[in-house]
Amino acid sequence: MAEYVNLVKLCVGAQSVDDLAGWISARGGQTAGHVTRMRPKREGEILAGGSLYWVIKGAIQARQEILALEEVTGEDGTRRCRIVLSKDLIRTNNAPRRPFQGWRYLAAADAPADLPKGRESEEALPEELAQTLSDIGLM
Repeated sequence: MAEYVNLVKLCVGAQSVDDLAGWISARGGQTAGHVTRMRPKREGEILAGGSLYWVIKGAIQARQEILALEEVTGEDGTRRCRIVLSKDLIRTNNAPRRPFQGWRYLAAADAPADLPKGRESEEALPEELAQTLSDIGLM
């Protein structure tokens, strides 16, 4: 199997995974997408199985499979990259992250695991507790 890499991005404005799910649902269609200024240079590794991991309220809480990277041109004429995402939103174990701008690469080995079936609707742990559990290796 080919080695792949993921992206991680802050989900600005969302207070919960439900907020993000509502935004995706409101868009309709088969796919979702996110437009970003910079195009990832590791496109081949991303498209080999990568996902976009969403940071909500200080922790990675969900992911969407990346289907394609498309060049788009903004109204101002600036070239940008549209990250084409699966409409399916997959809840993950919480993984605390400090704020950052743009997106970052996330190695497959460092990505949080998906939540087991039946736990998708669980509330996120408080950020301080999630960080403490992560620090001692329990998350």
